[in-house]
Order: sequence, then C-alpha cells, then structure tokens
Amino acid sequence: MLYSDLAETFDRLESTGSRLEMTAILAEFFKRADKKELRRIVYLSQGKLHPDFVPGVLGMADRLVVKAIAKASGHPEDVAEKMVVETGDPGQVAEALISRKKQMALFSEDLTVDRVVRQLTEIENADGKDSQDRKQKTLASLLHDSGPLEARYLCRTVTGRMRVGAADMTILDALAEAFATKEDRPAIERAFNVTCDIGLVAETIAEGGMDAVRGISVSVGSPVKVMLAERLPSIGEIMERMGGRCAMEFKYDGIRVQAHIGRESVKLYSRRLEDLTSNFPDIAESLRERCKYGEAIIEGECVAVDPETGNMLPFQNVTHRRKKHGMDEAVRDVPVRIFMFDLLFADGTDRTHDPYESRRGSLESGFEIGGQVQMTTMRVVESREEGEEFFANALAARCEGIMAKSLAEDSVYRAGSRGFLWIKYKKDYQQALTDSFDLTVVGAFYGMGKRAGRYGALLMAAYDQETGRFETVCKLGTGFDDAFLDGMPSLLDGSLSETRPPSVDAEMVPDVWFEPAVVLEVVAAEITLSPIHTAAMDVLKPGSGLGIRFPRFTGRVRDDKSPEQCTTVSEIVEMYGMQAHDSDGLSE
Repeated sequence: MLYSDLAETFDRLESTGSRLEMTAILAEFFKRADKKELRRIVYLSQGKLHPDFVPGVLGMADRLVVKAIAKASGHPEDVAEKMVVETGDPGQVAEALISRKKQMALFSEDLTVDRVVRQLTEIENADGKDSQDRKQKTLASLLHDSGPLEARYLCRTVTGRMRVGAADMTILDALAEAFATKEDRPAIERAFNVTCDIGLVAETIAEGGMDAVRGISVSVGSPVKVMLAERLPSIGEIMERMGGRCAMEFKYDGIRVQAHIGRESVKLYSRRLEDLTSNFPDIAESLRERCKYGEAIIEGECVAVDPETGNMLPFQNVTHRRKKHGMDEAVRDVPVRIFMFDLLFADGTDRTHDPYESRRGSLESGFEIGGQVQMTTMRVVESREEGEEFFANALAARCEGIMAKSLAEDSVYRAGSRGFLWIKYKKDYQQALTDSFDLTVVGAFYGMGKRAGRYGALLMAAYDQETGRFETVCKLGTGFDDAFLDGMPSLLDGSLSETRPPSVDAEMVPDVWFEPAVVLEVVAAEITLSPIHTAAMDVLKPGSGLGIRFPRFTGRVRDDKSPEQCTTVSEIVEMYGMQAHDSDGLSE
C-alpha cells in the first residue's frame, strides 16, 4: 500500500470533528486496506509504530526535522526554521516547502507503508555517537520521495504531533463497523482491554473474524487495562449496595502496578503502560523469588515505608523511585513494599473470569508472603458499624481510605471498566467535595502582574468516554509554586496546538491551546452547574454544563495516567449527585 493513501485518510480525519464521521472514514479505509498491513496502519494512525507498552519513542527534535525538511525541499535551513517558529507545526512547514519543489526528484522510490515503517523504525532505534545525524538523513530520504501531504504526516509522526483524532474508542468502533456488527462491539473492546494492543485486535478481526477476537485472552507480557471503582458517599450506602456483606481492603497511598511474572524475568507496568521495572528492581526480584507460580500477572500498590519504623509514607515519597538516574541510591534511601490485591493470570489460566474471593485466595496461596511482598489488609464486613471501624483502622494506618469489593458470584475482574463491583471510599469524602480530580490540560492563559510573561492559568478538562472528547470543567490558577510556573513551558509546550484540537470541546477560549497530554491532580470546593463549561452540557439542565468551583492544584502531576485515564465526565456527574448542592448555582 502506498503511504499517500494513508495520508489522504489522515487528512480526511483531521478535517472533521465528528466522531461518527471519523468512524465511517476509518471503517471504509480498513475494509479496503491489505489485511496483512492493518496492524501497522492502525499504529500509524495514532502516530506510533507499536503498542504503548513496547519501549521506544520516535521523538525527533524540531531542529533535526528542520534540517531534514531543508535538505529534501532544497530550501535554506533558516527559512524552514523561521516557518516552524511561526507555525509551531513542522508538518505544516514540510507540506508547504515540499509543494514548492520545482520538479520531482529523479530516481525517487515509491513511498509505501512498508518502507515508511522500516525507516521510522530505523529512526526510533538509532543510538550512539552519530544517531542524530542518521535520524536526520533517514527522515530526509523519506521526505525526498514524498508529496506535500505525505510530508505533513511524516513530520508530525516523528515529532509526536500526529493528532488526527484516531482515539482508541473510535478505532474500535470502526473495526466493528468494518468487520463485525454493533452487537460485537463489547467483545472487540474486551479483546483490547486484556491486551492493550489495538493493532493486534485489528489484525485478528480482519484475518479471523469475531471467533478469533473472542479467543484473545490475558497473557504475560501484554498489560491488562486496570479495573476501576465507583464512589458512594457513605459506608452505609456501600453496605446497602453490596447487599449487606462485602470485602473491604485498605486503599494505599502509592503507585498502582501490574506485575507480569515470567519464568525468567518480571515486568512492572503502570496504569499508563509505562515499564516501571527499572524503578522498582527490588520489588521485581522479590516477586519472582516469592512467586510459587511459573507465570502470573498480579496487581498491587507500591508504597514507600519509613526505614526506621516500617510505617507507610505519603505518595510523594514513592515518587522518588520514578526518577531516571541514581536508582541505586533511591532503592537504598526509599524502601518500598508491594501490597498485592488481585490475581489476573496464573500458569496458563485467565483468572479475570473468576469471582473475587477465588482470585484473592489463589493470590495469597501463590506467594510466600513476607519482606517486601505483602497482601493488602482485608476483612469481610457484614454491617455499617464493622465497615466504619475498618475505615477508621485504614486511616490510622495512614491509608487513603478503603476499597469495598463484591463477594457475589459475578464479581469478576472487568478489565478497563468502572462499576459497583468495586467501590472506593476515601477520607476526602467526609469533606465538602467528594474527591480530587485528575484533569487534562487543554489550554493556558498568560499571566498578569507577577506572572506576566508566562502561563498564569490553565484550562482543564475531563474525558467523555461516550464521545471520545475532552470537555472543560474549570480554569485553574491556584496552587502553583514558582518552580511549577517556571517549568510549565517544558511540561506543556511539547503539545502546543495552533488551533483548538479536534478532541477538545470548549466554549472558553484560552490564549494557547494544547493537545490533551498532561494530567494534573486538582481539588475544589464544589461542583456546580455552569453556563460556560462543556462537561455534561445539557445533561442536567438545558444550556448548562458542570464546572468545579475554587479549583486548586495539589502539586501532583499525574504522569502515571494518560489523558484518556483522567476523571471522566460521567464521574463528575456522579460526584455532583453525591454532594449537597444548590441546583441553581452557577460556576464562574
């Protein structure tokens, strides 16, 4: 397949903000694409060469891309550089300058999808002394044989600015439309949730149909999307929802990890599918030593502990393990334990279909518990009083709160789903607002006074799982210290967008737009109806969405979460219903 066919599809996707239209465009393209190339096509549509959990980043700096554009187009570097500064989009510059070439170069080679993938892989794998020069020359070779539209998307791919709106849910919708039915859509999504590999799902359904998709299962080495919990405002309501009896576990203040324990090695993944093995080498080693299974997938919370007392320490302490250098010192200075709470796979058997009690029992019996490998504290409770006592014990042990888990026969592990089989209850819920929010930055406003000349406030959004769009909930301007304000450009400018991104739904217009990329933890006083924020617009009242009042940044950048894993619009609707509120209140 020629890459030009793919580039034309990208252009059609970029020209619409309608998810239904995007789905139709992709479905049409998938149907006529070579089935053997579909996996690579799906990755490329998201600006990738492989699933998120596979190490490797294209990540070419703009200066290298400028050199490649200049070389391929025959224009001076300073011209290309000036245009990139003005537009902020190397892809747009490549398109413009390639279109000005006086004639097609002699001896050009067809730009196929296969060639693009091979040469982009060379760029990704380039390492060592001359790696930057080799990357630049490889990109120049691709641009030399490309047309203007192809050049746009090649440069956007290598700089991480693809942004055509082909989100996971849209691609899954398109695969169902192209190769199955609407009724098959949940099974297609489950296959993605238990593999986190959308390319694999695409290839499987194209070549083997739904029977092959239903055969996709959990396996060591492919992360599983984590199961999530609902919220309720009191222990009494939790007990009522659970039928008067449930398991309660301490909810620890650490980093949630999914450990894939092989016969020879162990991989630890974050919720965002980052490989955290190098950050917790001692935990990986302890899990392999203490695991009685040949292979297993478990979930647990990595929590920092005081080396003197053994007491659990706040989240900020365990984040020292996230740094890239000095890990020997970090392992020595920041002792960590893993508190295991679920078993997803063991010795060839997918355990996600088993009830909670069965999984919990097999988890505990499958490990030699001790040292750095512990189980979460758990108790079966049968009354509100027992639940409140357990909750008090959790707070006394310096935990965030508790997780209540169903003991019913259908208490399976629902990968990638949120539901009332698990309900979380935190100490925050006893205050005015029910929880903190993890929100995505979609824009910035320039500051005034002491903040003049830099970003002073941010436009924050929640994720709507139904539409695949990010909808605004607040303008955030408090909680920033000087160090964070100074660091905002380096944190955010990699996702600058010249116009409002297609995936963002906003009425408020910031000075600068960003593609959804960075997630921040925010607390607030209350959730109110809002005439200017788009989250849940018209859901509760015509002409009104939901906004959060008096938002404040907690200081925690949620680099363990992707934008699609931030607080959802449906959660905010749910939290609005949990709080005591004035139904006529309007946020500003």
